[in-house]
Amino acid sequence: MRYWVANTDLKWFSFLAAQPLLEEVNFWQPNKVRPVTLPVGGPWLFKLHVRNGGWVVGGAYFAHYTTLTPRLAWRAFERANGTSTLETLVQRIAKYSERPIDADNTVIGSSVLVEPFFLPRDLWVAPPTDWSTNLTRGKSYDTESGEGADLWARVMSALHLSKAPAATGISEPSAPYGSPTLIQRRLGQGAFRVMVTDAYERRCVVTGERTLPVLEAAHIKPYNLVHTHELSNGILLRSDLHTLFDLGYLTVTPDDLRVRVSRRIHDEFANGRDYYALDGREVRLPQAPYPSPSREMLDWHAQSVFRS
Repeated sequence: MRYWVANTDLKWFSFLAAQPLLEEVNFWQPNKVRPVTLPVGGPWLFKLHVRNGGWVVGGAYFAHYTTLTPRLAWRAFERANGTSTLETLVQRIAKYSERPIDADNTVIGSSVLVEPFFLPRDLWVAPPTDWSTNLTRGKSYDTESGEGADLWARVMSALHLSKAPAATGISEPSAPYGSPTLIQRRLGQGAFRVMVTDAYERRCVVTGERTLPVLEAAHIKPYNLVHTHELSNGILLRSDLHTLFDLGYLTVTPDDLRVRVSRRIHDEFANGRDYYALDGREVRLPQAPYPSPSREMLDWHAQSVFRS
């Protein structure tokens, strides 16, 4: 199986390693870059720059590649960007860029990684012997052959000794030091937000609005009831429609996927003309390979939340 070993900033790694119970991290690049060729769930290892010793110090699993502005990256991932504030994130991006960085207009690359693990200092793994100092982004390896097999075995051994939570999920239990098995990984909140946004081509499913700062990934059935961030339980809505959806003043019918607006908007607020104009409108569906919204979840919302 192929996996990716990425040049990694020491400050980024150290900050994230100190955070408790991270579900995900944003491995950002200062520019829009070509996505790494890795299947969803593929392993991704963190290797420090040569000036920091080149050690392999942890890893995660690839979920998605997208492009974001620094502000949108902060809104999605906050401290999982590897910094404590948006301002610090902008400064860190500027360190690796020759252009001025604007929080609202600069476009950066974002490789969304889930289920990260961080090795303690005494278990850091020596870099592969074939690593070239000219590599800027990283390199692909194979768990089955050559230097890739050797590095993979050493990382698995260190991970097992570290007793990190990821040690039980990286491979099949029957072969903890063998080839990894791609399994479905749990998405975090940030991954859910950016993947739902991209699934619907960055347009509100009801209005077609493209102004990204006002678009929000809505859970159809709240996370506190399902405890997972499944893409089929998400739709992309303009912020005001998201609020109305969560409060039950708007729903999407499960049978024909059309908007239904509650008459109680008028009864309770003596208004709502603009929203009633949306009643009966068919919602936009995501493009393959992203899943369509779950009919089961929509039926739950229509029956349990919608104010008919």
